[in-house]
Amino acid sequence: MPDAAVEWATATLKSKFTFLLAVNVLLIVVGCLMDIYSAIVVVVPLLVPVANAFGVHPLHLGIIFLANLELGFLTPPVGMNLFLSSYRFGKPMPEVIRATLPMLGVLAIGVLLITYCPALTLTLPNWLKPPG
Repeated sequence: MPDAAVEWATATLKSKFTFLLAVNVLLIVVGCLMDIYSAIVVVVPLLVPVANAFGVHPLHLGIIFLANLELGFLTPPVGMNLFLSSYRFGKPMPEVIRATLPMLGVLAIGVLLITYCPALTLTLPNWLKPPG
């Protein structure tokens, strides 16, 4: 299955940036519908070979995964954190959604920065990497 995904993606998506945009959209949708840990177990084995084919660093991909899945976890109308917050605080869903929208926008900007500026995620690990 991963080999078929690599063939399809490299034939369909023409650049690394298009691939990253597709990954963002896919992971936000997956984050809306699945628990983060389950999504990682299911989706990572399918996307890692495709990301390697496009030259995406594995650490960068991992951070993209976590950021997008968390954004999906908060995205209305099906984000699971919204339902948990509504239940826990005894507030109706529309009120919870309105309260989270500003932070959702900030998180979306953060996800885009993380995705398209790999130096944000890779500079510190590269500094700490032992020489050789």
